[in-house]
Formats: sequence, C-alpha cells, structure tokens
Amino acid sequence: MKWFLIRAVFLGLLVSERRSDASEIRNVLLIVSDDLKASVLGCYGDKLCKTPNIDALAEQSMVFDRAFCQGLACHPSRQSFMHSRYVGNEGSTIGKHLIDNGFYSARVGKIFHMRVPGDIIDGTNGNDIEGTWTERFNCRGQEAHTPGLYRLLNFNIETRELEGRQSTRMPHRMFASVESDGDGSEQPDWKAAEKTVELLKQRAKSDERFFLATGFVRPHYPSVAPPSYFKDYPISKISSPKVPEGDLDDIPALVKKGSTSQSTGIDKYPDNIKKMWADYYATVTFMDEQLGKVIAELDRLGLRDSTLVLFTSDHGYHLGEHHFWQKSRFHEEVTRVPLFVSAPGFGPGRTRSLAELMDMYPTICDLLGVSIPELVQGKSLRPILEDPSASVRDAVFAAQQGKGHFVRTDRWAYMQYKDGSEELYDMETDPGQFTNLSGDSRWAEKREKLAEILEKRKEFLPSRSNRR
Repeated sequence: MKWFLIRAVFLGLLVSERRSDASEIRNVLLIVSDDLKASVLGCYGDKLCKTPNIDALAEQSMVFDRAFCQGLACHPSRQSFMHSRYVGNEGSTIGKHLIDNGFYSARVGKIFHMRVPGDIIDGTNGNDIEGTWTERFNCRGQEAHTPGLYRLLNFNIETRELEGRQSTRMPHRMFASVESDGDGSEQPDWKAAEKTVELLKQRAKSDERFFLATGFVRPHYPSVAPPSYFKDYPISKISSPKVPEGDLDDIPALVKKGSTSQSTGIDKYPDNIKKMWADYYATVTFMDEQLGKVIAELDRLGLRDSTLVLFTSDHGYHLGEHHFWQKSRFHEEVTRVPLFVSAPGFGPGRTRSLAELMDMYPTICDLLGVSIPELVQGKSLRPILEDPSASVRDAVFAAQQGKGHFVRTDRWAYMQYKDGSEELYDMETDPGQFTNLSGDSRWAEKREKLAEILEKRKEFLPSRSNRR
C-alpha cells in the first residue's frame, strides 16, 4: 500500500512538471512535410533512414505514436487540419483565426494543397486560401526537369536528357527521380528553409505574436536531391516490403484499383522497388537537413522558449506494401502520420494515445490562450501533453469522398466502402494488415460495434449535417 501511494505521488509530480501556463507560449511554428510516412523516421523505428534533425526535435517533443490523417490525399487532408473539420472548409482556418486575434500569420511553401510538381514549377498558389495569411511565399523548383541523372524506375529508364521526362499530370511521374547537378540550393525545400529563417529573424525584432507555417514538398515525388543524399542508400542495404502469397485475395476489389506493382510495371524490376525506397529515403534526408536549419535558427534567436513547434505530414505513403503504391487507401502505411508537439513548459515524452491531425488547431488555440471556434471538430491534445497516458478520444476517423470511411481504435482498424465491402484488422496480432477478418463470423460482433462507431462519426460530415 505504501509503495502504491509513493508511486502515485511520484507520478503526480511528473504530471505537474508537464503543466504549463499558456502565457509562456507566444508563437507557433508549424512544419509540414509532404507524403511522409511515419515509419521511415529514425524516431519511429527505421534503422536506415538518416533523420538526425527530426529525431532531435522528437527528443524535445511529445511524440504521438498513433496520429492519423483525416484525408487520404494532399487536398482533403490539408483542408481538414487547417479548418479542423473532417470534411469541407466551414469556419475560419487556423491562420485566419489567429490573425483575428492579433497574430502575424505567414506561409512558406506548401500548406494547403499545391500540385507537385505543377504548382512548384509554376510558382503558383494551388488551393491556398489567401485570407489565412498576412504574407505568403511560394518556393519554385524545376522538379523532374532539374538537370542531372534522371530515372523512371517503373520503365527502368536512366538518362541525363531533359527531354521526355515524366512531369505534371503525366501518368508515371510518381516513379521519377533526379540526382541533381546542383548543390541543393535550387530546390524548393532549400528555398523554404531560407525564407523561414529570414522571417524568423524579422519576427525576433517584433513584439507581435506570430503563426509561421512552413511546408516542405519532399519526400513527395519526384525524388530530387543532390547525388550525395542518394549515396547513403545503396540498394544492397534495402529490403523490399514482404508481401505474402495471396495477400490481395481477401481485399475488396474497390481497394485494388489504383497503382499496384503490376499495373505500373515496376514488378518487372525488383531492384527498382528497392531503388524507390532508396530515392524516397534520400529526399527525406534532404528535407530533414532543411528542417534542421529552421530549428537551429529558432534556437539561435532565443525564440524556442516562447514558440510552440509542431511537425507532421499530410498523410503517409505506400512503397510496395501489399503491392500498393502512393496514397488514397485506408491502410496504416497511408493513414498513420508523424506528429510531434514541442511546447514550452511541457516536458518531452511519448504517447500511444490516439490523435487526429485536425486536433492540431484546437491544441494551438488552447496553448496560446486563444478561443477555440465553435465549428472546430478536433480536440485539444493538451491533456496528453500534461500526461502521456491521458486520452482525448477512443477512436480516430478518416474519409475518402466517393470511396468509403475508416475508423481506428486502440486495437482495431475497420474500413467500410461505398459498395458495401469491408476490411477489419486486429492491429495487435496483425500490424501488417495481412488478414482481413471482416468475413470471419468469429469477429462479427466486433465488426458490428466498429460499424456503429463509424456511423456515429459520419454524423460529423457535411452531408449528414445538412439533413438536420
């Protein structure tokens, strides 16, 4: 009994040390990577990919092991977390809300959806919402047209010719990479880091509170970086994802549509599947280096003690798991994202509590001491920052317009599609999601309960709201 009381007091002290006065936090730095799957980062267990700056930030943050996106592609996901709505764009964006509360708000690079490579090549705003920002800055790059060694891996092409490269709206652009002839300074992420550093220097001279959002485009295709980054990842060190024989036999037909190893032709070149991983790793490392410049400047300027830093991605990515490629599926490789929250006054830690990307908006407001708008559907993660064992939700939810919905609980992942087909996975015994249990009568009761949870979550969607 005495041991129990001592332990309770000790844990209480730990929790109290995590508590913070929101007045200590004056500013926000939001950093968003593009198409970054959590599992490739060192802090999430990858032994090969070099991400020293991201890992260092993780050590200073609350790391969410189970954070999930609400949209399966760039536009719906970014629209969701910037409005804190499951679907749609009702209400004020986080930037607009902070402007209305006296903040300076700036965007550097891709925060709302931009076509990559199209808007990056053109320097255009994509689906950006202008009123979100006091200032906004686009970061151009030549993308697949960058001079250097070009590869199109699903056709096993390698050339230095600039003509004929897969680019904007072309069907095979996602398999393109370039070992550039430049030093990296011509790349959009380099430019994004430089502009962010410049803005931080300006903000350090001002008494105005700021919200600064920096969007890196890597590791989104095409995989472009200087040659040195690719040399770190010889395919001799890389293993292709293990796909059991008949893995797709129990997956609904609707899910099989889209990019697969067979439909894209990359299955003809097994080493090129490894090369896709190598090229993805190379651009993750390049992006990591740019993030490091930003965090180093935040520290150098003495802004770290007053600035809330969040790091995440819009969604994950398939790199041959289940023979799938890209995004737009409800499997863990796509829905699970990295999420760090480094908040002054709150200690670092790690949590397995479930979180949704759209929880960032109310968390930012809560920690800044700013009101949370009524239309916000996310939940503040502050209780978890104070105590990693705390929970703010029992399930997370995602939707894909015209396809289906997804719910993830502590143990289960359940997908429901528009044609009535389903997937059900026990994430405790089958984390790779190889055995679909939706048709197994032994799990019928569990499937029904998850379907009920899903139906309740659907009431948050606009189509349901408009019926009331």
